[in-house]
Amino acid sequence: MWLTVPVAGPTVAVQDFGISICGRMKPLISSIEIENRVIVAKYQRLMVGAKVVLIEKASGRQLPETVTRVASTVPVGALRIRLPEAIEPGTYFLRAFNGHGEDAAQSADFEIR
Repeated sequence: MWLTVPVAGPTVAVQDFGISICGRMKPLISSIEIENRVIVAKYQRLMVGAKVVLIEKASGRQLPETVTRVASTVPVGALRIRLPEAIEPGTYFLRAFNGHGEDAAQSADFEIR
């Protein structure tokens, strides 16, 4: 059963078997875990080929040695980034870029010790 309900603006809310979708849902990086210098980041709605990079918060510098790409065709999953020894302690976040190089998602800040 499909239910279409107008909402403010040009988007339309759709509910199908209890799953609500309102307009275009944004990709997100939902959780970060760090163990043994490996970051495990769970993501939702990132498309295959999206590039994820570690960013140093203080400088805004992208760390090219940490770039990884989403390889799965399933838009929900997890990716792993091994931290090189050169990465210093500090506050960081992950940023995802779509296939066109545009910002797609950003994680919450986290500490590397």
